[in-house]
Amino acid sequence: MPYRWEQKTAEPQAAELHLWPHQSLSAHGFSLFILSFFLLALIPFFGLIGTVLLWGLLPFMLAAVAGIWFAIMRNSRDRRILEVLTLSPERTRLIRHNPRGPAQDWESNTYWVRVAMHERGGPVPYYVTLQGSGREVEIGAFLSEDERKALFAELSDRVRILTRP
Repeated sequence: MPYRWEQKTAEPQAAELHLWPHQSLSAHGFSLFILSFFLLALIPFFGLIGTVLLWGLLPFMLAAVAGIWFAIMRNSRDRRILEVLTLSPERTRLIRHNPRGPAQDWESNTYWVRVAMHERGGPVPYYVTLQGSGREVEIGAFLSEDERKALFAELSDRVRILTRP
């Protein structure tokens, strides 16, 4: 799962949750894909070696390779999201580090925090939100549907344990 709980050593009850989108293509995989695409796109050009037509079609093939490279790099940059949720008996804080633009911050008293799941009506099914301090913020919208359900259950349990008298 693309999230991980970490225990804070300073406070035994405090925990930190790190969430990030799936990154299925490693740097090595990216290199192999671009190289494979380039070599496979060269196959039709072997019959054109020594002709003027080769030089007419070569820029279009290179443009296709550059377009795929740009699209994959852009997707990789757009997926550099990190959400950090810090839960302690007194405070709950969510920081979302966006790929472009400033980080977004939300903080509330843990006693008043409510974890909610919206099966419909959100941007994705089973949309998980945190409510508190007069605001409602999303968490883990980039996770799969099953991962959001599991996240909701874990968050609900942790908040319930922290707010128990």
